[in-house]
Amino acid sequence: MTSHAARQRRPFRSTSPARYGRISMLALALSGAVGMLATGTAAAQSTTAGIYGSAPASAGATVTAQSDTGLTRTATVDANGRYAIGNLPVGTYTVTLQREGQAAETRKNIALRVGAGTDVSFGSSNASDDTATLGTITVTGKNISPVDVSATASRTVITAEQLQRLPLARSGEAIALLSPGAVQGSGYFGNAISFGGAGVTENAYYLNGYLSSNPLTNIGGVTLPFGAIDQQETYTGGYSARYGRSAGGVLSQVGKRGTNEWHFGAQALWRPRSLSSDYKNVFYPDTAPPAGYEYSDESLPGTLYRSRKDDTFWNTVYSVYAGGPLVEDRLFVFVAAEQERTEGVSTARRDDPVIGRNNYRIDEPKVYAKIDWNINDSNILELTGVKNNSREGGAYTDFNGYPDVVSDANGAFADTVKVNDRYYIGKYTSYITDDLTLSATYGKSRQTDFRNNPSTAPLLTNTNLQDPAITGGSEIRNNQTSSQARDGENKTRGLRIDLEYVLGSHTLTAGVDNMYFNANNEGVITTGPGYRWIYGRSSRPTSPISAALGVGPAGGNGYYVYRSVFNTATSMSVAQKAYFLEDKWQVNDKLLLTLGIRNDKFTNFNDAGEAYVSSGDQWAPRLGLSWDVFGDSSLKVYGNAGRYYLALPNSVAIRGASPSTFTREYFTYSGIDAQGSPTGLTPVAVDPSAGFSCSGNIVSSNLECGQAPDAAGIAATDLKSMYQDEFMLGFDKTLGESWVTGAKATYRTLGATIDDVCDADRMRTKLTASGVDPSTVNVPGCIIFNPGETNSFSLANLDGSGRTSVTMSPSDWGFDKKAKRTYLAVDLFLQHPFDGKWEGRIDYTWSRNFGNTEGQVKSDIGQTDVSKTQDWDAAALMWYSGGYLANDRRHQIKLYGSYQIAPEWLIAGNIRILSGTPKSCLGYVSINGISEDSDAGDPVGYGSSYHTCNGQPSRPGDAGRLPWTKIVDLGLTYRPAFADNKLAMTLQAFNIFNERKPLQVDSTWEDSAFTLSNTYGMGLYFTQPRYAMFSVSYDY
Repeated sequence: MTSHAARQRRPFRSTSPARYGRISMLALALSGAVGMLATGTAAAQSTTAGIYGSAPASAGATVTAQSDTGLTRTATVDANGRYAIGNLPVGTYTVTLQREGQAAETRKNIALRVGAGTDVSFGSSNASDDTATLGTITVTGKNISPVDVSATASRTVITAEQLQRLPLARSGEAIALLSPGAVQGSGYFGNAISFGGAGVTENAYYLNGYLSSNPLTNIGGVTLPFGAIDQQETYTGGYSARYGRSAGGVLSQVGKRGTNEWHFGAQALWRPRSLSSDYKNVFYPDTAPPAGYEYSDESLPGTLYRSRKDDTFWNTVYSVYAGGPLVEDRLFVFVAAEQERTEGVSTARRDDPVIGRNNYRIDEPKVYAKIDWNINDSNILELTGVKNNSREGGAYTDFNGYPDVVSDANGAFADTVKVNDRYYIGKYTSYITDDLTLSATYGKSRQTDFRNNPSTAPLLTNTNLQDPAITGGSEIRNNQTSSQARDGENKTRGLRIDLEYVLGSHTLTAGVDNMYFNANNEGVITTGPGYRWIYGRSSRPTSPISAALGVGPAGGNGYYVYRSVFNTATSMSVAQKAYFLEDKWQVNDKLLLTLGIRNDKFTNFNDAGEAYVSSGDQWAPRLGLSWDVFGDSSLKVYGNAGRYYLALPNSVAIRGASPSTFTREYFTYSGIDAQGSPTGLTPVAVDPSAGFSCSGNIVSSNLECGQAPDAAGIAATDLKSMYQDEFMLGFDKTLGESWVTGAKATYRTLGATIDDVCDADRMRTKLTASGVDPSTVNVPGCIIFNPGETNSFSLANLDGSGRTSVTMSPSDWGFDKKAKRTYLAVDLFLQHPFDGKWEGRIDYTWSRNFGNTEGQVKSDIGQTDVSKTQDWDAAALMWYSGGYLANDRRHQIKLYGSYQIAPEWLIAGNIRILSGTPKSCLGYVSINGISEDSDAGDPVGYGSSYHTCNGQPSRPGDAGRLPWTKIVDLGLTYRPAFADNKLAMTLQAFNIFNERKPLQVDSTWEDSAFTLSNTYGMGLYFTQPRYAMFSVSYDY
């Protein structure tokens, strides 16, 4: 579907902030009396961990694990000297070996990492009974075997202790970027991340086991207040059949909980503007146009596009927490609150509708609360509440820094934005027997998103293209700063039940995993009077403005304007149901196999409650292995293979299954009033035979004329869900007692994808060839299908007599290639776990992300119409589309670590060195002698959207790559001894070398045929300039 964003000729601002996230939870884990690998360690989105190990075998020997909340679990040492305890809440444990009812050996301060098994071994499993005569031995240590032989997935866990040491931005995404293969997505999408070549919508967020991904678009998600994070588990692939809804990565956060000791703390953080470097000014590119082309505005090349050198912002964060026992060993509470305020000044771009400086303020209060009830040692109840709010507003002042542009911004306001998130989560775990565990998680959420601009005037775009014969060369503007408003509500509810049974050498798990999403009044409406004015100029006034849409020539001096209406607000819902079976089979002491199968079913409903997509059964195998080569956890070889299905989010109904309006009405004009609106309008002639007319001279490239679509006819009847197959093989190896190294190879390939195709003429041609008069059936302007596959469609007969079926092959649509996306990567790492003195890790990733389909969004133009991008809308849009995809970075080097240089002083660093992403060039069709201003130059009416530029094919990456980025962040922490190390003063400096490289450039080459965009190739988003943060914290 054609992009509303792409037509704005400036960076798209997503109207759905990335504020959501997810985690499906569960008691994971463990095979009890079978081999040390059978700990049943948790997979993605878990909130639990396990302990396993070896001990001297003797009759009646047991191992007891007691948490810092008093929870006690006991396992028997088997005849092979092995034991395992699973489904343990994350925390710090004391593990004791007991012989004949007496404590023989104890390990204290065993800190469990979520989703992992921790090797806690005692003596030798081959020792004789005489070892009991040695008496009681107590060992105090911080954990943990550096190689987890119970895991087959690829993941990174960052703990609260590491978050205190490392210089990181205060977000879950910043933590996730420490993981190999995780890269920042396009600047169009805010902080969204791409994992393993996947699109930014293909990730999952979890909070204490409950899905918290954006319930509308799946871009981003809700995360915890930074000080409430106990651990963040980031999966980059390979998780088991227990979990789904992700083909990219998973950000799973586990919040802190109360223990048997009361703890209190507070922090104040300040980011002063005086220690922030300036942003770089942005200039229009100054490149001579090729022969036969000219710029839209010949006066702009080389001039200032955006003044940023005086843009700045400052930030303060205040946070407090308290946690402890309400009833010792039984009932615990933890509460954390955070108040963040950001204030700043942002200067408008040269082509913004209002030229001025926005003095803005953002307030973001967050609250997290958790109650843990150890009903007894066999039953646990956990309750979580999360409340995140965001308030944003601003007012403009004049800025007269652009030549020949007079600012009149006083009285203009930025959008008023109010976003509220609420999450309520309950989890019950019952250890029914030593071998049988039941866990159930139920949650619900509500999110509201309001944004509007107080101005009643229409937004004006491209005022630099107003007719100078009318304006005298001075642009006429008004005080409207925004094109879209919204007032939507999203609700989710979910239930997950897991039943785990240990049977000999098998840990068997069965469960259900259901989520429901409801959206009300979601989408956007056009601000002001309900329309906007977009000015334009044709460099060839006698040629049609858009031959494909049937819009005639502007005539005269080529200046014209069109009235644009874009209204998409609607309601919709999605049901996602799944069940799974899994067997973790401990084949022998060294080999663990994970054999799983998952069945996902997805159903999407429109505003009338009618199902427009129903997937049916979708079976996804998940296979994994872990081989403890020497049987001592020093060398693990692991691998996995799996299929991952991805549902269509609710937003697909917007501009798809529900009514929407996206129209243009073209005019010439003889005057412009004081508010910048055109007067003396004369309609530009429209040829209705082009097939894109709504009424009169109103046209719509997708025939979005406000009509209610036919729910049964907007998607293929045999539509396949998007899915990806993934294969991994790797090893982890200890080097002495303090180092771990490893390597991993990953291959991902897209099996099917979903998008929309908007070439109704092709479907009419097929109907005619099949003996059906296309004028007798309802042929949609756009229809949802599987690109590159043969699909069947059911079209309503216009006389009400029933429906007509038609089957469309790729060749019927004119496509000559299947949808393709492959990702191949090799990851290498070397790590020194924290030993009380220092820690460090370095990762190197070589990767290749190639194909013709990025995923559900389109980064090069910032299109967030999930699974309805302009790709695949028509065959011409996919000519020469194969290349390196938007998230392809050939090389990644990541280093992070900390060093205790003295008892009171600690330094830390975080370094990222990344090669650049590919650039694109999208123009009119100009190959094989085709003239851009002919019908063939814009065959589907999308303007500058084809993979050809200046007469040559331009595949993704042919235009070059963005530069390498090299970001170095450093931190220094002082914990004075006089405060018993409870007081900490920290200075963190980010991007210390002040790299200000472009992260996204404008990919649209032309504004109209033979008329170059003044902003093509110009940087739109950049790395954050150098800044510093001070913090003072006290923890008791």
